[in-house]
Amino acid sequence: MRECVEVAQLGDVVRPLRPRVKPSAHPDLPFIGMEHVESHSMKLLGTVPARTMKSAAVRFKPGDVLYGRLRPYLNKVYRPSFEGLCSAEFIVLSENERVEGAYLQYFLNSPGFVRFASHLNTGDRPRVDFDQIAPYSLPLPPKPEQRRIVAEIEKQFSRLDEAVANLRRVAAKLKRQKAAVLKSAVDGTLLVECGAKSWRWDKIGSVAKVISGLTKSPKRLQLPRKLPYLRVANVHANELRLDEIEEIGVADSELEKLLLRRGDLLVVEGNGSVDQIGRVAIWDGSIAECVHQNHLIKVRLSDEVLPEWALIWLLSPAGRQEIEQVSSSTSGLHTLSTGKVARLPIPVPPRAEQHRIVAEVDRRLSIAREVEAEVGTNLKRAQALRQAILSKAFAGCGERGE
Repeated sequence: MRECVEVAQLGDVVRPLRPRVKPSAHPDLPFIGMEHVESHSMKLLGTVPARTMKSAAVRFKPGDVLYGRLRPYLNKVYRPSFEGLCSAEFIVLSENERVEGAYLQYFLNSPGFVRFASHLNTGDRPRVDFDQIAPYSLPLPPKPEQRRIVAEIEKQFSRLDEAVANLRRVAAKLKRQKAAVLKSAVDGTLLVECGAKSWRWDKIGSVAKVISGLTKSPKRLQLPRKLPYLRVANVHANELRLDEIEEIGVADSELEKLLLRRGDLLVVEGNGSVDQIGRVAIWDGSIAECVHQNHLIKVRLSDEVLPEWALIWLLSPAGRQEIEQVSSSTSGLHTLSTGKVARLPIPVPPRAEQHRIVAEVDRRLSIAREVEAEVGTNLKRAQALRQAILSKAFAGCGERGE
């Protein structure tokens, strides 16, 4: 792609001219919020009727460019093909005789411009005003050249989209395969020699100690002993994310109850989305003298139940169904407690069978994990390629404000 002939300041080419309106005045128009635009991809995830909104909005026309001005959404750009309303957190720009809308859309999502906008303000979710981005250099070739650049970008994006769609189909297939392995593991059909007829059913509270964690309070700041502790953010489905670990004051009298041991199950108590309730992982002992907060429920199993077996059960479709059932409430929210976790049913095969099933599940899922990792790497590579395409399209111009 050729270097641009002309470079102009963004504010000399376009200005946000759309006034704010009341959604109630246009109840049947579609409304686009920040959550409806996918980061980086410039794709629309959905809309809602304007009548459902109360805050002031901005009316846009087909071909306008919507630029998200609220951190951390400075990579959200969308160009609608229809008329509607959008959140006032979008800056709405229109194409004109100097710039094509599609060209402007891609420019506003180019890595150089996103980096520039991201460093304009600091603080808690600051907004970027148009006057702050107006001095940024916009490469401005003739409009036929702009259209040629857009066509080339879209041709390459189309190829990437096809590749990403294939990768996501693979990921969905792997998810189904993993669920099938877990299902057969807990219904006794995974191994010929391990049948459910010899199993018994029990309650988790009968085969484990179910223990709540500590509650954060200002008083803990005064305690001399500070220990690392796990939060909900550290526990995901069969995964510990330990990059960010906080510390908290703990009294010596609490240690026997709160200290984690290798093999403890950690269950997310949660309050809200049913998909997030009951996330569970096994503590691997990687942090010495570690405790856990009250929103994580610790399950310390007796010798007759392997932690890995209990994990397989709680991750399986049947186990998830039990968690969702016990966590439901009349208010529509979902939450767990030590009592609810203790009441969860669990199948208990003979210990030798647990060992064999756990080993076979690990063997089969390790293959799936390897493929998943490869899929994840390729998805990240596709995103990097998308940004590289935009960088190349606008290379040499517009990398900084004048």
